[in-house]
Amino acid sequence: MISADMEGVTGVTCPADVRPGTEQWQRFRRLFTGDVNACVAGLAAGGAEDVLINEAHNDNRNLVLEELDDRARMLTGYHKPLSMMQGIDSDVDGVVFLGYHTGAGEEGVLAHTYLENSITGVFLDGVRASEGRLNAALAAEYGVPVLLVTGDDLTCEDAAKYAPAARLVAVKESVSRYAAICATPQRTAEQIKSAAEAAMDLAGPVEPDRRPHRIEVEFDAAQLAAACAVIPTVERVDVRRVGFDAASMTDAMKCFKVVTYVASKATEEIYG
Repeated sequence: MISADMEGVTGVTCPADVRPGTEQWQRFRRLFTGDVNACVAGLAAGGAEDVLINEAHNDNRNLVLEELDDRARMLTGYHKPLSMMQGIDSDVDGVVFLGYHTGAGEEGVLAHTYLENSITGVFLDGVRASEGRLNAALAAEYGVPVLLVTGDDLTCEDAAKYAPAARLVAVKESVSRYAAICATPQRTAEQIKSAAEAAMDLAGPVEPDRRPHRIEVEFDAAQLAAACAVIPTVERVDVRRVGFDAASMTDAMKCFKVVTYVASKATEEIYG
């Protein structure tokens, strides 16, 4: 399975590159498709027989289906219960985090966690968490290993902490949130394909990590915490922070999804 985000894709450095409808997005959605195809080719070369791509950026309609490697299937569209990880279950042999990025409050190209600019930090069991760390914990609950992570160099550093066995491909070197030194698509395709093929050595079930979890979310404005605190099980733990406990990572991610949705609707265009 490939969980495919866009901010960490080859060449992407600024919001217009990943915002649906812009001229830049039209260009970079094809680079996105190229990174995914390189990964599919590598996984297939390593022995994968079925590759499900979960299109996991924005409205989940960015990859160019007609240009995808036909050895893969694509899950697209929104309102997916497990969001970026829809499709994960105990029958999956491994997951790739492609085009990932660092988390809210961190350095890195287009760093954020779910919401582009309203969340300043997400903490899983007391540890600052990127989308990658959250999704790796969810995969672990089903006994599914993280095989490969691609993104900028800081994303790879982050991944080395939550998925130390995974292969890593840095397709660009972060200079700031909106700048990076980028390798060419030809070069990154070679690197992704090679790493994906090698990563298949890690495929196969691991011991599931099933346990309760706590997530806390810190916002940039007090009213967002107030809005989210009305959600059952969610408590306001500080003026700009909410938290909740969940019996499993699956339940935690479902609740987190609701928190981010409510926060997005409570954000005013000018004042935030």
